[in-house]
Amino acid sequence: MYADALDYLSTFINQKRRDKFVPLDIPRHALMLLDNPQNAYPIVHITGTKGKGSVGAMITSILQEAGLRVGLFSSPHLQDFRERIKINDLLISEAEVVELVNRLRPVLAEVPEITWFGAVAMMAFTYFREMNVDIAIIEAGLGGRYDVTNVIIPALSVITSLSYDHMAVLGHSLSEIAYHKAGIIKPGVPVVSALQTAPALAVIEKTAHENHAPLTLIGRDWHFQPCGGNLSVECWRAGDPPQKYQTVLIGQHQAINGTVALATVDILRQQGYPVTQNAIRQGLQQVNWPGRFEIIRENPRIILDAAHNADSARWLKRTLAERFSESPRVLVFGAKSDKDIEGMLVELLPDTDHFIVTLAFDSKAEAPGVIADIARTQGYAGTIEVIPSVSDALVAAQTHAAAGLVCVTGSLYLVGEVRTLYGLAAGQAVNVLRERNSCLGMA
Repeated sequence: MYADALDYLSTFINQKRRDKFVPLDIPRHALMLLDNPQNAYPIVHITGTKGKGSVGAMITSILQEAGLRVGLFSSPHLQDFRERIKINDLLISEAEVVELVNRLRPVLAEVPEITWFGAVAMMAFTYFREMNVDIAIIEAGLGGRYDVTNVIIPALSVITSLSYDHMAVLGHSLSEIAYHKAGIIKPGVPVVSALQTAPALAVIEKTAHENHAPLTLIGRDWHFQPCGGNLSVECWRAGDPPQKYQTVLIGQHQAINGTVALATVDILRQQGYPVTQNAIRQGLQQVNWPGRFEIIRENPRIILDAAHNADSARWLKRTLAERFSESPRVLVFGAKSDKDIEGMLVELLPDTDHFIVTLAFDSKAEAPGVIADIARTQGYAGTIEVIPSVSDALVAAQTHAAAGLVCVTGSLYLVGEVRTLYGLAAGQAVNVLRERNSCLGMA
């Protein structure tokens, strides 16, 4: 029955309008028929190009440690559809998915224009109401201004780091992309923004000003800096003394994300949420977010990272260089055809000894041979292997790496497939980094 429910949802996938926006009146009408479940609880609305999932997971973990019942709606999933809808880090059950889909069928029949993502968002909004969450963290799917989630009126809006992705839909300049992302800013609703480039920041500031929305900026209102050789980080609100924090999510980009999460929680505290410093510290130390610089095995060390654009690949390259010295280094790579494959390879190939191109289970995946040709065009001098089978690619990678390092990246779908092949539970990150008590990664 669970498979039947997913099959029914798949009928709302329309390839001709995939990655295109539908008028927000469509989800508004559908939600009205459900008595607007999204209005039953406070919401933190998150968008961005990079880090929105990590920020959402951090905020969720902190609020959960504070004793709150927290819903999290995020996308995409790595292994299991149910990863998209969670309460206090627990996936919605298969039975609950079936029951929700069956109850939503009459409503969905009245709004045939609804998208697959819109139908899933309706499920999440309804589920969170029925489960009496204290607060929900809602991640936008694509962009923000015209995203189906933008029907909500949040208690707080969050914009994580912006860079180039989904350019065919959002535009080819950071100003255009920021226009879409800043669309989640609502009149009078506080907004938190990560560090941004000047063009993106100008759009965010203008939109916040026009909406009389108080804007908190990382780098102006909140700051962070490294503090010593143990890779811990100090974060503080302007005018306050620094506080040291640690988390299992590794990399300097996660330090930025962590500061965004802290600034967000600080505003929630001002709104009356009982979040103690201990809850903040425990929440950051126990955040659960698979597939983000996740070490799933040692000897050889195998790292999974969901980088899928050039900027994320740049952070991945930097974190690998800062944290690990093993060689040889084997890169297992697969990506969707609409991604900046050239940009990712420019960042990753110079530090790669052996390049294996594979094919993740994704209808939009680029052919491995095409990716291999791109690497050759860029002048990559190392060995290139095309191994379409992901399982065979992993066997070859471990053989070539010996006592070195294997990095799997380029696609969330590829990372998810690898986690499944290794028998890792959906929605649960490997604890290797937790055991090492890793910190917000600052060089």
